[in-house]
Amino acid sequence: MGALVGGMSVAVGRKFSVSTLWNDIHDSKSTIWVYVGEAARYLLIAPPHPLERNHPRLRGMFGNGMRPDVWTRFKERFDVPEVIEFFNSTEGVFALVTHSKNAYTANSVGLHGAILRALYKNTYIPVGIDPETGAIIRDPKTGFAIRKSYNEGGEIIVNVPNESVFAGYYNNPQATAKKFERNVFKKGDLYYRSGDALRRDDDGRWYFLDRLGDTFRWKSENVSTAEVAEVLGRYPGVAEANVYGVLVPRHDGRAGCVALRLEVPVQSFDFVAFVKYARSKLPRYAVPVFIRLVDDSATTANNKQAKGPLRDEGIELERFGEKVEGGAHDKVLWVPSVTSEYQPFDKEALASLRAGAVQL
Repeated sequence: MGALVGGMSVAVGRKFSVSTLWNDIHDSKSTIWVYVGEAARYLLIAPPHPLERNHPRLRGMFGNGMRPDVWTRFKERFDVPEVIEFFNSTEGVFALVTHSKNAYTANSVGLHGAILRALYKNTYIPVGIDPETGAIIRDPKTGFAIRKSYNEGGEIIVNVPNESVFAGYYNNPQATAKKFERNVFKKGDLYYRSGDALRRDDDGRWYFLDRLGDTFRWKSENVSTAEVAEVLGRYPGVAEANVYGVLVPRHDGRAGCVALRLEVPVQSFDFVAFVKYARSKLPRYAVPVFIRLVDDSATTANNKQAKGPLRDEGIELERFGEKVEGGAHDKVLWVPSVTSEYQPFDKEALASLRAGAVQL
């Protein structure tokens, strides 16, 4: 709509297609391609296309959801010099954008210089969240929220003058009310909850951490699914890593599980080297205990990773396929101890967990 109102031409395809997108860009002589969600990943794992670098006028791409493990590889393979990545809460109260032309702002979703950092210091504030309840963590003595550093990050809450800044969810006042938090840092203040965890470094670059509800707790530690997925997604042969927490019988919290989609045949993938890599890049508690090998991506209607169906089925093998389409035949691997390697997880292994014979 912004392009149309500004007097620019817009070419709209019938649907997103890995096999025809480069034809569309070439034929329409597009200068900017609008992307969303995992579309960039799908293109990256696709076979070479004769026109994937033959687009003389294409200078950049605009959208959101470009994952860090895809960003640079996509630019290099398809010769796309610029990425205009934005972050925006669905309700429109909190928005960021970065126009990345080089490695300095790669993987970021926003950039605030010194003036903006000073201006928004008490407007965009990171706070800690209880991963089990989703509640903002408060000081038991004062009752007020505990502000986190921007470098560490947390759920971003936005100081607002009143509730009219958000029109609300249609016919759902209860859901609307949950987007606001009162008496956060002082009596009478009002904050909008973005539902997303981000961090900002000392140079003002904003990075997405995780969606509220995706972060899980394991071994008394909080695990960011987005951060783990970024690390695992960089390993050679991995097409996609969708990370989530699963309930484990007779264990507290949720153990890490990754729905792994491979670019290579599973027989040729080195899982021993993979777990060594994961342990070298991640804290021990963040290394996924389980791997679910999938043939297709689980996505939402707008091509973002869907964790809900995978999380619902968890490691209950008899439930595979109930929520995840085509998931009935997925195979699972696990590491029953912090020193072991990935090995098949079957009904007998599940029974041993249920009986309390294995302590992870």
